[in-house]
Amino acid sequence: MHKIHLGISACLLGQPVRYDGGHKLDRFIVDTLGQYVDFVPVCPEVECGLGVPREAMRLVGDPDAPRLLTIRGQVDHTGTMVAWAENRVRELERENLCGFIFKSKSPSSGMERVRVYHASAAGSPVLKGVGVFARIFMAHFPLLPVEDEGRLHDPVLRENFIERIFVLQRWREFLEAGADLGGLVDFHTRHKLLILAHSPAHYRELGKLVAQGTSLPRQELLDRYRSRLLEGLRLKATVKKNTNVLYHLMGYFKQGLSGDEKQELRELIQQYHQGAVPLIVPVTLINHYVRKYRQPYLQVQVYLNPHPVELQLRHHV
Repeated sequence: MHKIHLGISACLLGQPVRYDGGHKLDRFIVDTLGQYVDFVPVCPEVECGLGVPREAMRLVGDPDAPRLLTIRGQVDHTGTMVAWAENRVRELERENLCGFIFKSKSPSSGMERVRVYHASAAGSPVLKGVGVFARIFMAHFPLLPVEDEGRLHDPVLRENFIERIFVLQRWREFLEAGADLGGLVDFHTRHKLLILAHSPAHYRELGKLVAQGTSLPRQELLDRYRSRLLEGLRLKATVKKNTNVLYHLMGYFKQGLSGDEKQELRELIQQYHQGAVPLIVPVTLINHYVRKYRQPYLQVQVYLNPHPVELQLRHHV
């Protein structure tokens, strides 16, 4: 797999582009995730022409369409930022991004819960805003996985985001390989249990879509599959849904495992379901059985190895 192209707020990489000349270097993003990613840094405020240092800004007015104003001088940079952002997202189409990590709480880059102040300066700000660039980016790339560095501290959200960017990279490589119907069947087969862990409804829908592949124009088939795939993977893989998949995996060993092996696996799945052990524990044992008994269908299942183990994404309880 090639390195993933991932957009990111430049300050999170340690670039001194913030209003005060500082940065917000995130070590997990740079040192750990960075081993598998080529970052495409973006600083909306600097790239739209504002200097470093500069007067701090905030969102003011209607939370659904706020203005971007400097705090002391009340200089309105909304028009400049919007014009730049609309052009920048078109440029970013050429980067083949698999996702974007925004700077949380930023009036230009925050993806949610950004403070919006009242125009009259009276009352407390509301946490309902979206940064000007982030809003335009997400509207332009509605299916692209996005997160901010604050939300990535949540292990469930972190795993969900990283899982999605790796799936999207594999999808891009499938397209580069020719994107024929046989390739789509293979892609879907390898991702079936991963999709099931996120959304049983999308699992069923995508299976039917692939089955009727010969009756649809190729581009329509690919577009519909990609859209429903990414929509399904947005839904979090819960303990309940993962437990269902683990028992589904266990079913492939009915003829291979000894009685003791079945009991051990069943106990670990129950311990995971009860919150006593992380997901990596039963998955590791299943991977061991896949290698030991050479189970061909499970050998290709992305669910068992959706991302590099070094990221330690399935280690939380």
